[in-house]
Amino acid sequence: MKTRTFNMTGVTRLLTALLALTLIASACTRDDSEPEASTDTTTAAPDDAPQSDDPVVAEAQAFVASQLSASEGFDGPADGPVAQADKSVIYVASDLTNGGVAAVDEAAAEAAAAIGWEYETLNGQGTTQGRSDALNQAIAQGPDGIILGGFNANEQQTAIAEAEAQGIPVVGWHAAADVGPGDGLFNNVTTDPLQVSEFAAKLAIAESNGTAGVVIFTDSQFDIAIAKADAIEAELERCSGCTVLEYIDTPITDTAAQMPAVISRILSEYGDDLTYMLAINDGYFGGAAPALRDAGRDPAGSPFAISAGDGDAAAFDRIRNGEFQFGTVAEPLFLQGWQIIDELNRAFAGEGPSGYVAPPAMVTAENITDADVYDPASGYRDNYQAIWAG
Repeated sequence: MKTRTFNMTGVTRLLTALLALTLIASACTRDDSEPEASTDTTTAAPDDAPQSDDPVVAEAQAFVASQLSASEGFDGPADGPVAQADKSVIYVASDLTNGGVAAVDEAAAEAAAAIGWEYETLNGQGTTQGRSDALNQAIAQGPDGIILGGFNANEQQTAIAEAEAQGIPVVGWHAAADVGPGDGLFNNVTTDPLQVSEFAAKLAIAESNGTAGVVIFTDSQFDIAIAKADAIEAELERCSGCTVLEYIDTPITDTAAQMPAVISRILSEYGDDLTYMLAINDGYFGGAAPALRDAGRDPAGSPFAISAGDGDAAAFDRIRNGEFQFGTVAEPLFLQGWQIIDELNRAFAGEGPSGYVAPPAMVTAENITDADVYDPASGYRDNYQAIWAG
């Protein structure tokens, strides 16, 4: 039986939703006993998990093997309008302490400099009021374009309508549950959130040999977060020997304060049944790490943490060093920042969105690089600059 836990006020409250699940009992259980301390910092799941005859597990393992070496699809669109001159854009960030939001801001600033535009950042500081104030300030400054960095467009529909009335196109990053235009956005730039979730769930299924006992973390303030968490849950439920133990809704902006108590509770409640933690963003595991350390857990051991986005620098450090994170489904954050500037250029030129959607990248200790984020060597910067030069 799984439990959905909602923590919308910052205080953990359990709401139990009874849902009948047909589970096929595994012939043997995974050994998740505490390993001895080790100096090996390569995060890896135990290699003694029982083999599964579930075809979903075989499918997941083949998929993971292919994705750990994937490199296609990161070069951006084939063509587009030349650079529109003398433009100014403002990036309205949901919260610059979020690594993904901050990386996209850095990348968009880089791309704006390359195309020759003025660029400014305003920080919503992780609250609805802060985002509203920042967006209204951006509109009042009268830029040529606005970027929503990591928050729901439908949360700010009045302000977005005002921007539209003033002829200011708005491009979002993670600003809706779907890729593409909608909710007043010229375009919403993101990887396919359901694909990201599928990658994360398949990684847990494959590495556990179909025995994962999972807690899922999400934040219902954001439509995209709920869509991703639901897709993770749906993919895990295809695996006959996997169990979704709990679905926890807690604000991503408050993980440092909330996760220690949450982690302490779930370790106590589920014990050895808890072998994986999956979250819609890496930020949850930054908050979880101190609590896991205080509980005496092996940094490279169970419960193994896998994120369905974003692949920020802190997450890469945890994965690289074997410190309480097994993997992430990383977005090409810098590529997306460049795409945002290109989408605004298309809006200024009177053209439609590019239609380009970058794929996600599965990252574990097996394929991680020394870079801070996943930044594919695909030549996308040269590609965009060639398009803008005409």
